[in-house]
Amino acid sequence: GYGRNYLLARGKALRATEENKKRFENQRVELETRNLELKHEADTVAESLDGHSVVMLRQSGESGVLYGSVSTRDIAEALKSDGFSVDRGQITLNTPIKTLGLHSVPVVLHPEVSVTVTVNIARSAEEAERQVRGEDVTAREAFDLDDLGLEVGAALAEAGEDDDR
Repeated sequence: GYGRNYLLARGKALRATEENKKRFENQRVELETRNLELKHEADTVAESLDGHSVVMLRQSGESGVLYGSVSTRDIAEALKSDGFSVDRGQITLNTPIKTLGLHSVPVVLHPEVSVTVTVNIARSAEEAERQVRGEDVTAREAFDLDDLGLEVGAALAEAGEDDDR
C-alpha cells in the first residue's frame, strides 16, 4: 500500500524493472565520477589552504573581549580576499569568536576533505605579529612593587618640600 499509494504516486520510487535498474546504475556511475572530481578539486585547494593564517583586525576592550564577534561570514570573506574560494557554509564554528588571539578553525571542503585555518584576531597589525610570536597581548604590564614604593616616596618627599616653602 505505502509503496504503490505514496512512493510510486509521488515519483519517490520506481518499480525494479530491468530498464529502471540500468538507468539507476548509469546515474550511480555518473554521481560517483562527479564525486571523485569534486574530491580531487577539494584536495588541490586543501594543499594550499591547510595551515593558512588569516589576520583580522577588530576593536576590543583591554581584557581582550571583542566589541562584536567574528562569524563564518567574516572568515569566508577574509579567505576570499586571500584568493581562496570558500563558502561560509564550509567553515565550522560552534559559536562566533569573541576574543582576541589565535583560533584554529576547521574548513570542510568536501565530506572527505577537511583542513584547519588559523584566524589571528588582533587590534592592530603590530599586535597580530606579537600574537604570532606567542606574546599575550591582553596581559597588563607587570610592575615592580619596590619601584612603586620609591616613586610614591619621591612624590611624598617632593610634596613635603613644596609645603616647606
